[in-house]
Amino acid sequence: MSTMALPTKSSRVEGDRTLHGYLTLAALVVLVAVASLISLSSGPTGVGLGDFFVYLLGKGELSDQDIVVLEAVRLPRTALGLLVGAGLAVSGAMMQGLFRNPLADPGIVGVTSGAALAAVVSIVLGPTLLAPIAILLGNQFLPLMAFLGGLLNTWVLYVIATRDGRTSTTALILSGIAIGALAAAVMGLLIFLADDRQLRDITFWSLGSLGGATFGRLLSILPFIAIVMAVIPFVARGLDAIVLGDAAAFHMGVPVQRLKRIVIVAVAAACGSTVAVAGSIGFVGIVVPHLLRLVTGPSHRFLLPASALGGGALLLIADSVARTVAAPAELPIGVITALFGAPVFLFLLLGKGGIRMGEMP
Repeated sequence: MSTMALPTKSSRVEGDRTLHGYLTLAALVVLVAVASLISLSSGPTGVGLGDFFVYLLGKGELSDQDIVVLEAVRLPRTALGLLVGAGLAVSGAMMQGLFRNPLADPGIVGVTSGAALAAVVSIVLGPTLLAPIAILLGNQFLPLMAFLGGLLNTWVLYVIATRDGRTSTTALILSGIAIGALAAAVMGLLIFLADDRQLRDITFWSLGSLGGATFGRLLSILPFIAIVMAVIPFVARGLDAIVLGDAAAFHMGVPVQRLKRIVIVAVAAACGSTVAVAGSIGFVGIVVPHLLRLVTGPSHRFLLPASALGGGALLLIADSVARTVAAPAELPIGVITALFGAPVFLFLLLGKGGIRMGEMP
């Protein structure tokens, strides 16, 4: 009669990445602080890191122009970059856990296209057909429209790709491509109807940028990102269990359907709001969770907060590069993240022991 071998104490310790998780979070906090300082001191103007410390400590005199640059431009831009990067990375990690698929990402599977389409609709039709709603909602009109577009797209993708509790990688990617193509066609029609000012706004969404950061935009995105961060403690254990399958997670006491609804709404909130204020920025949601998973392991208790910190740091560094590499001109931040993210993604996909279709690494 065979018996099941129990893991020894040494094997359990060897496989325990709790220490790695805490050390990673601590290192990421330092990285976020460094990236924030780089962001606050980057730009075509002459305001550097020393000027920021003079401003922060109140020891010395800065010109009125330097104070305006720090308070009205760089502080809100840095804070917005942290929120946008955190929202994108956490939404990517949640989707990968929910779909049990390492390729699941709001940008690649087409969720971002739904939010972008809703944003373009609000730009073009906001002054006319949707004017009463736009006036009623004020500054929240654009983020709310993008949120609803992202929510609808996420739900459609989930319904199409899931059969009998299992998510098909092929269906997920192909349906994302199809929905993205449909959204692009509708956006093409709206671009044809748009005026010059609306065309400039639409170009902003397609390239991605933090250039229009203000405290007003910061406050408009804050409630949506707060929703995503607030659900992390409540979905981490469920996402760990659902990797084993819906049936196994249900027998472990996880309310599977409620968990899926919460994650879908949270991803839509993050994706929709970030697209509304910063446009389409790719690869953050797929690359950051993968790189961190190699260190922290698959546990979402560490992966989700680490993704928030890592995504924020990555986007701040990318934004600093975008502002300085061609100064005084500014490159679209989506170009920078794609130049970094695409090679890393290919390395993860094709490298030895890398990602396999339909499997979590």
